[in-house]
Amino acid sequence: MPQLAFEDWAPQLMWLAISFIALYVVMARVALPRIATVIEERRDRIASDLDEAEQLRQSTEEAIAAYEQALAEARSRAHAIAQETRDALSREVEAEKMDVEKQIAKKTEEAEKAIADAKSAAVANLNEVASGAAETIVKELIGGKLTKAEVNKAVSKALAS
Repeated sequence: MPQLAFEDWAPQLMWLAISFIALYVVMARVALPRIATVIEERRDRIASDLDEAEQLRQSTEEAIAAYEQALAEARSRAHAIAQETRDALSREVEAEKMDVEKQIAKKTEEAEKAIADAKSAAVANLNEVASGAAETIVKELIGGKLTKAEVNKAVSKALAS
């Protein structure tokens, strides 16, 4: 084997050093700068993506805050509208209640007037009815004949006491 021949070591060591230096120069001048460029581009792209993600997160948070504020305002307006509607309905119910109470009072007054008229008519006819009843009772019990004037006088006296 030529590698183990001691007389060939010096040229092999020399070629080893030359090829190592040549490979080192090629790597240092060509390959490593390209790799460094790729790594730097990747680092820049990652940083750019992180910045964009941060901006998107901030805009999302702002959108959520705006949505929550709009939702709170909408709820507030809905509550105010509901309260206004309740108040308006309450006023309408109160007005209708007042109208119904007026109608009931009017009908009650009319009924009381009708009752009073009927009572007056009944009281006016009471003397005649009582006189007629008394005359009939006296005829049946006593068998006697009384005049209308006597019956009316006795009924008036009984009603007065």
